[in-house]
Amino acid sequence: MQRRAVLHSNDPGGFGEEKQFYLDEFRNRTLLLSLSWCEVEEKTRWFELQRVVDELITNGTRVILCLGVERDRVPLVVQELRARWPQTTEGEEYLPGLQDRAAESGNVQLAPAAAPLATEFLIGVWLRLRQRPFSIVLFPVGETEQLVLLAEELAARLRVHKWVIVDAAGGIRDRSGEVLSFMDGALLETLMAAGQAEWAGLGERRAIFASAHRALSGGAASVNVCDLSGLERELFTYLGSGTLFTLSDYCAVKRLSIDDFAEVERLLRRGEREGVLKPRSLPELARILVHGYGATIGGGHLAGFCSLETERYAPERAGEVVALYTITRFKGEGIGRKLLARVTADARALGLEYLFACTVAPQARAFFEREGFRVVTPAQVPPAKWKGYDPARKKRVLVLRKDLDATGEA
Repeated sequence: MQRRAVLHSNDPGGFGEEKQFYLDEFRNRTLLLSLSWCEVEEKTRWFELQRVVDELITNGTRVILCLGVERDRVPLVVQELRARWPQTTEGEEYLPGLQDRAAESGNVQLAPAAAPLATEFLIGVWLRLRQRPFSIVLFPVGETEQLVLLAEELAARLRVHKWVIVDAAGGIRDRSGEVLSFMDGALLETLMAAGQAEWAGLGERRAIFASAHRALSGGAASVNVCDLSGLERELFTYLGSGTLFTLSDYCAVKRLSIDDFAEVERLLRRGEREGVLKPRSLPELARILVHGYGATIGGGHLAGFCSLETERYAPERAGEVVALYTITRFKGEGIGRKLLARVTADARALGLEYLFACTVAPQARAFFEREGFRVVTPAQVPPAKWKGYDPARKKRVLVLRKDLDATGEA
């Protein structure tokens, strides 16, 4: 089947390049979405889900849609699915020839109502995905917790790239009501200890913590929790809408590779549009990339970056922290601090005497001052910094400096 264009001119989400980045990640991967039929029984809600699934399928992503349905409603739901789902570009229905229970040639499968899932059932899921990139699994259970447990086993045993739990409560919220964007394995284990989730005010989400941890331990690469209205944002934007779970440490900082450059360029341009970063030419941008550091969340999601420029300031044994930027979604995760810690450690290893940074953003000043930088005059950093610098911007820019020594003390 010839793949249709993924980014349409009337893209309802308006996510543009961000969506394309995530679609590239999901291509040739398998995503499992689980939710109760009651969430999408209303047709307008169903179309929200359908739009996202269609984007993924036309992108070349395999999708397993797990629906929890009360057993006595399964035949009616199957008929409703057949009536609702659109046609492919070849004019074939996604749900051909369905009866009360799907035929082997269809792509709807009635699942067992209890774990463990039989190997024959897992084989059936794979065979359907081999024929078509989309499979619907109906779990004859009425309670959301039962559905999550069954979908958890399916996600773990098939070791899917991502399992998305579509839950009416949305992502995990802290006591202030803010959604926690990321939770790693260590935090999950802490919350699953006796009384810990309750102490944190998250006792009602304990079952999801346990299921996410078991799925990840079983081999699923990541787990997301969000509500249906936020599904598109959670899958296709840096900002997201819910909570991302992985087993790996929440943040790892490494030098950027050439394969990171396209993503970092997108984020640099985003920072420019937000007014956080100054506009740069392609050669200037390339220089940042060559000397850059990236902070990744969960082993693959770029959460921030910066660059350490030293060549221009070799006579003064100085280094400039350039284009420090973190994704809004991860601002509370200490990403900037981890990036700066790595840059500072490398600067000391190079024998630099001091680091400096320039900014026009008040929040950036507050960040650098917390990390031991102090405000200085432009004359207290290398003259090469100001060669060809925009005079108007120089009048507004704030210069911060941090002196280093070999002992590691600021």
